[in-house]
Amino acid sequence: MVDQLFQDMALTITLTDQEKELLRSVLIPKSVRKRQYLLQAGDVCQHAIFVAKGCLRSYTIDENKVKHIFQFAIEGWAISDMYSFLTGEPAKYYVDAIEDSELYLMDRAGKEELLDQIPGMEKVFRLTMEKSYIANQRRINAMLNNSIKERYLSFANTYPQIVQRVPQHMIAAYLGVSAGTLSRMRKQLASGG
Repeated sequence: MVDQLFQDMALTITLTDQEKELLRSVLIPKSVRKRQYLLQAGDVCQHAIFVAKGCLRSYTIDENKVKHIFQFAIEGWAISDMYSFLTGEPAKYYVDAIEDSELYLMDRAGKEELLDQIPGMEKVFRLTMEKSYIANQRRINAMLNNSIKERYLSFANTYPQIVQRVPQHMIAAYLGVSAGTLSRMRKQLASGG
């Protein structure tokens, strides 16, 4: 499983065998079942989570008990409450498994060790954070400026593998609409509307 992580990093930096061993030593393998929590709001996020197999989500729950999904993560993606992970403050997000999943966890000490010992690792983390920032900015812009139909089509075109794996009510929660609204809009699309 860790070989996929090495392949992904090879697109940015070349790791020596010694650096690969160091990376292996700071990654904590973890298997989780569908619906199992990895983080609950109010707890301090102790780990960055890398998905080797499966699908996770991060979300908040408002005062009306409505879930608002912030992110999905499938194979090759990372997920956590980064604000909490970086600052040590309580998390605002829940993270749980949508599918049975195989993960790698990395704590702050492991992250710092990698940054200290592997010169190119700063570039890997920087590029990961930049991609995340860009994706979040696009999402905020879409939520503010695009119709439900435009948001759904953009999501479906950008992440077709997620649309196939995630229940529609979760996609609705990600898009900021009710499941019924998304269902009606999808029926209109299917009928050519």
